[in-house]
Amino acid sequence: MTDRPWLSAYPPGVPSDIDPTQYESLVELMEQAFRDFAGRSAFSFMGKDFSYAQTDAESRQLAAYLQSLGLVKGDRVAIMMPNVPQYPVAVAAILRAGLVVVNVNPLYTPRELEHQLKDSGTKAIIIVENFAATLQSCIANTPVKHVVLATMGDRMGFLKGTVINYVVRNVKKLVPQFSLPGSVRFNDALARGAKASFSKPAIQPDDIALLQYTGGTTGVSKGAVLLHRNIIANVLQSEAWNAPVMSKVPTGEQPTNICALPLYHIFAFTVNMMLSMRTGGKSILIPNPRDLPGVLKELSRQTFHSFPAVNTLFNGLANHPDFGTVNWRNLKCSVGGGMAVQGAVAKLWLEKTGCPIVEGYGLSETSPSASCNPITSKEFSGTIGVPIPSTYMKLVDDQGRDVILLSTPGEIVIKGPQVMAGYWQRPDETAKAMTEDGYFKTGDIGIIDDRGYFKIVDRKKDMVLVSGFNVYPNEVEDVVATLPGVLECAVVGVPDEKTGEAVKLVIVKKDQSLTEAQVKEFCQNNLTGYKRPRVIEFRESLPKTPVGKILRRELRDDKK
Repeated sequence: MTDRPWLSAYPPGVPSDIDPTQYESLVELMEQAFRDFAGRSAFSFMGKDFSYAQTDAESRQLAAYLQSLGLVKGDRVAIMMPNVPQYPVAVAAILRAGLVVVNVNPLYTPRELEHQLKDSGTKAIIIVENFAATLQSCIANTPVKHVVLATMGDRMGFLKGTVINYVVRNVKKLVPQFSLPGSVRFNDALARGAKASFSKPAIQPDDIALLQYTGGTTGVSKGAVLLHRNIIANVLQSEAWNAPVMSKVPTGEQPTNICALPLYHIFAFTVNMMLSMRTGGKSILIPNPRDLPGVLKELSRQTFHSFPAVNTLFNGLANHPDFGTVNWRNLKCSVGGGMAVQGAVAKLWLEKTGCPIVEGYGLSETSPSASCNPITSKEFSGTIGVPIPSTYMKLVDDQGRDVILLSTPGEIVIKGPQVMAGYWQRPDETAKAMTEDGYFKTGDIGIIDDRGYFKIVDRKKDMVLVSGFNVYPNEVEDVVATLPGVLECAVVGVPDEKTGEAVKLVIVKKDQSLTEAQVKEFCQNNLTGYKRPRVIEFRESLPKTPVGKILRRELRDDKK
């Protein structure tokens, strides 16, 4: 489909294409922001603002420190932190030094962390001490040689920082005992970097900016290779898409977004942090979005205009008794992504804020945004909208042929400047993920209407979507299968009012003494929270095909 029927759905002023060659690299984008907006707040955290100039200076110091370790252009550096001010500093430092960001979920278990650090060949990691014990238990099996250790209060000033660290360590007891000999404290790394020389590398659009780990369509966690030009393109696409409403921010008010999605998630990385830097905006960093009273308390102190989030967060906030303590009147843009937005949640959000949730769609492999409902929409459409500027989407059948007929299902495939270069050191997986004419295969089954709006109707893969996070049955099954007492097992997704879907685990016992409590404890030690089964069921046997393949669909359809 070379013509783009969806262009007629674009609001006035949104271009059909963007120019991703405006910047050579993300470093150029960030350094322009550091110059143009030096005096503005770039980030706000626990009531303290951090300016663009401060982010510039600190990231330059940290970049010099990383280079002083002997790290050279193209080396990988992991970040394992929640939304704290050190995160954007670390990202800017890694990229300015010509290195590659490896985003890591801070809630990973040692098994998950070890896989990612080994697979990516990570040489250094910047980690907050709350998760240091996880790193300690697997670091010996990884190529990591350098550890920079942050605390929650590092950048908050001596008095406030000391109080925050005391509470985190001693009152909330969020820092398990750990030992990481040779690690360097974040503030010490900055001090050392201030004395070291920084050598600015030449960075090209086709250089790798980050490895964003995902299960892809198979469930084996692999790194989507996102180039500088991929992220730049998606930042400019998102800016163009949001412009019709963000242009209404009153003159003199700084565009401000709520960054409640974790920055290790590509949605927040691109649409919160990088887009905000491009526009000279301020990001309000929320370290723990599950703490709804804490989120609402922070928002009650702020004036904000943009709120990208997942359905579960919109729902949790809209139903919270403290919702009315926040002034929502300045909100211009609520973008729902990561998982399907539910109609009831969209309706309630519009009633309570006056700002409709505009649902978008994307994947780690597309940096992430690929389609979105027009930002000026006043009602919930139940679709994933239309492809954003410079993006082509179509449907293909199992043989890879284009599906031409309207309302006929096919696999959604995507082409555009935001599509990844491939999977890290997996040419076989990359080849499987691309069509002959250069489209990325999403694994999602959709239909398209005559206006060019796409709607997802099913998944080709058996993935479970829990609050916007992909859970791959293969991974959970592989882990559970190593538990003594399990003969065989299968994982499926079941509907869940709160998280959209939840993980259901069905086990056939080898040892009849195996209990649900033992399974839960094992999963807790080996799987991060959103991957853990919410429902555990024991059965005598699993439904299978004649050749012995487990029929997950039967388990899903079974109402037991």
